[in-house]
Amino acid sequence: MAEAEAMYRRALEGYGKAVGPEHKLTLNTVNNLGNLYANQGKMAEAEVMYRRALEGREKAWGPEHTSTLDTVNNLGVLYKKQGKMTEAEAMYRRALEGYEKASGPEHESTLDMVNNLGVLYKHQGKMAEAEAMYRRALEGYEKAWGPEHTSTLNTVNNLGNLYANQGKMAEAEV
Repeated sequence: MAEAEAMYRRALEGYGKAVGPEHKLTLNTVNNLGNLYANQGKMAEAEVMYRRALEGREKAWGPEHTSTLDTVNNLGVLYKKQGKMTEAEAMYRRALEGYEKASGPEHESTLDMVNNLGVLYKHQGKMAEAEAMYRRALEGYEKAWGPEHTSTLNTVNNLGNLYANQGKMAEAEV
């Protein structure tokens, strides 16, 4: 991790000098550094990087560009890990709306956000909302990739766990 951080910092400094602080290459490195910090558990540093990447991407490409939305999702994941469920939900909803507009309701990125919202709702105790999101994601994944794809199976597992947690054992078994 330390070596990866050193490489990202070197790339960030070099890109900043060569192409500027708001160039795609610089912003991608900022986002990647945020990912590294999040993986290291350095949540405050990750948030700083994600916010910097988000601000730059919004300026460069607008609020609904998929690169911008990727960073919005990253912030949602970070907030969820921190237990900031309201902030996480806002980021996930923003990313979902953006992906739906940019890529359509059945695109992989959109369906991944739908599934992420299901997971978040489950953690918030919003079981009906979680089930609706899981069912939507499952239908989309099955249509796009079939019943044996790992994304489909992950959502089947999520839905089964939701039912088991609610004591709906017959539905969970299916």
